[in-house]
Amino acid sequence: MHTLALNDWLAAHPEVERIPERDLYVVARYMIPMDANLAQGCLEASGIPAMLADAHLMQTDLLLAPALGGVRLLVDAQHVQQAYSVLEALARGDYALDEHAPDGEWHKAE
Repeated sequence: MHTLALNDWLAAHPEVERIPERDLYVVARYMIPMDANLAQGCLEASGIPAMLADAHLMQTDLLLAPALGGVRLLVDAQHVQQAYSVLEALARGDYALDEHAPDGEWHKAE
């Protein structure tokens, strides 16, 4: 990915924040740690390396969630745009379980 293209994309998406002095970006925040784990799993299943920040701390005491700003989902610069697309698909329900599919089968909506 060309840096200029990433900079233009980031300018259009001010909600995506960069971790200072790192090549990592916060692409989402979750107040419920299990939701963050699900999103991380969707990214990794799509071939995007992702990590969570503050998940263990929040699991210890969910009352800390608002003070911490939630669990942060982080990806590196080269995967920011792709991660954002996967998270939008997750929010739309594209990765939902099909209740009529055989047990354990996932589908991606067309």
